[in-house]
Amino acid sequence: MASQDGGRAAALGRQLSLAHDELRRLINRLIHDLKSGAGHRPPDGGTLAAHCLAFCGALETHHRGEDDGLFAQLVRERPELAGTVAKLVEDHGLISSLLTRVAELSRQAVATGEQLPREAIRRELDGLAAIMESHFRYEERVIGEALDRTVPDGDWPGPVFRLTRT
Repeated sequence: MASQDGGRAAALGRQLSLAHDELRRLINRLIHDLKSGAGHRPPDGGTLAAHCLAFCGALETHHRGEDDGLFAQLVRERPELAGTVAKLVEDHGLISSLLTRVAELSRQAVATGEQLPREAIRRELDGLAAIMESHFRYEERVIGEALDRTVPDGDWPGPVFRLTRT
């Protein structure tokens, strides 16, 4: 069992929450920048299209890391969580389709040199933000609890938050 004094598995639960908090911050910033209509460039000098593409990449990378690392190891440790993990992976597929749409709109603007279709992207991101929030809360509650309380620390041989496919 995970130690009550903050073992590795419990730390992974906290890391999961921190990653989600950063993704929430990024999408909220994008939505704000799109709503503000303050020109084609946000205050830090990058283009909104580049920020949209970077966000899409960050969220996809996070989900690949969960699917290939954390979730795979968690199911090995706790086979009874296979159904829960399958639902979360299914959510990742839905989220991925929304990210593909945002990325397509952003790439099109970059390729053509046209203004970013702010309203279309904002609508996609508003829907994505709502789905992400529901998904993140469920994941943090269920997976976080499993990591914090019921997964042995010592049997995880390697990193479980992979940022690339192996």
